[in-house]
Amino acid sequence: MAKNPITIEVLETLDAIERRGSFAKAAEELNKATSAISYSIQKLEELLDISLFQRQGRRSVLTPAGRLILAEGREILLTTARLANKAKEVATGWEPRLSIAIESLHPYPEFFAHLNAFLLDYPSIEIDLCESVLNGGWEALDQGRIDLLVGGPGPVPLHKGYRAIALPRNELVPVIAAKHPLAQAAHNISSLPTVLPKLRRIITHDTSSTEIARSEGLSNDGLSFFVQNIDQKVAAIRAGIGIGHLPQQRIKESLANGDLLTIPLPNKPQQESYLVWRISNKGKGLQELSKRLIEGL
Repeated sequence: MAKNPITIEVLETLDAIERRGSFAKAAEELNKATSAISYSIQKLEELLDISLFQRQGRRSVLTPAGRLILAEGREILLTTARLANKAKEVATGWEPRLSIAIESLHPYPEFFAHLNAFLLDYPSIEIDLCESVLNGGWEALDQGRIDLLVGGPGPVPLHKGYRAIALPRNELVPVIAAKHPLAQAAHNISSLPTVLPKLRRIITHDTSSTEIARSEGLSNDGLSFFVQNIDQKVAAIRAGIGIGHLPQQRIKESLANGDLLTIPLPNKPQQESYLVWRISNKGKGLQELSKRLIEGL
């Protein structure tokens, strides 16, 4: 049986070239000579009898075959990295890396304070943190892309084998920028029914890619303006683009100084949120961090 020419090393080389944009920068990242990078790619092309790169002006870009190998190869690299981490975890009980998703609405300062205290005690553990919105965090947990979800919005999915601890509810406030042309009318309960349909809604994209996306807060009727996270939503509303619900703790100063005005809707939603991980995950790092977060948050 012929030896497989596609090795982990050559996949790492392809990945570095594509990410860094050149053979020279890839060589710098991988601590190799540029000639060694070029040789490994040329050797793979010869063994497979295909071209992986083609010239476009001064740049070398991947051919369709090269893009296929890189896309599938990155899955292999991710799998091997997980395998190495799992082996270390089995040997010691401590994960070398924890992947965490934090819901965009969740207060960051307190969370990072607890995370910093954890890392001071366990400096060898790497943290991979991402931001999620609505179903996106649940999807990442279900697919095994994260170990811990902080601030996952309720309800908790049933029969998934999750351990979910309720966190304090986030009070969401419907607001409009004072500079918005319709701000005073929106701030007045008597004129609100007339002006509300004219106001653009600022909506945060659900980060879920395969589950049914959800949205919360104001109705999506009428004009919409979509953003990726709460920071963008805050900025868009402050700029006067539209209206939306924002976490009260994020906008206290803007409410106090009058930059943002509350919209007198009858109900102020409070979003239930949870700290969640898989019951089957017995890693000591996850257990210690979740314990600290439960006590602190």
